[in-house]
Amino acid sequence: MTPEIEEFAKTLIEWVRDASIQSNDMVLRPTVDAPVAKRWRLAARDGTSTTFASVVIPDIVDNTIFYLLQAIDEGLLRMSFTSSNGKVVDLTTQGHSELSGWYMGSGGWRELYSKERFVDDCADLK
Repeated sequence: MTPEIEEFAKTLIEWVRDASIQSNDMVLRPTVDAPVAKRWRLAARDGTSTTFASVVIPDIVDNTIFYLLQAIDEGLLRMSFTSSNGKVVDLTTQGHSELSGWYMGSGGWRELYSKERFVDDCADLK
């Protein structure tokens, strides 16, 4: 493994994986009053383990993708993307530090492109 790959791995784990785990652990605190925390508590109280898992899985996946995009937005992970037409874009520069918002926001990428379930906790803010 080269030093550059090792740096990438360390940054990815710290700013994406660990940040997501810490964020999701915080949701489990009984004093947290965020919509996702309420949804998880309700699913845990009223459902089976399958019901609970079906509620938390998309939230955890979305949270992890959010932290990946935020790391790109903040320039912690400098990444580029090659589109199907061959054009290469610098995600940090050309994403205008908005990738995480474009993903999570109402009417964002999840709503536009996902075929799986998600909850838009900001839908009532429109």
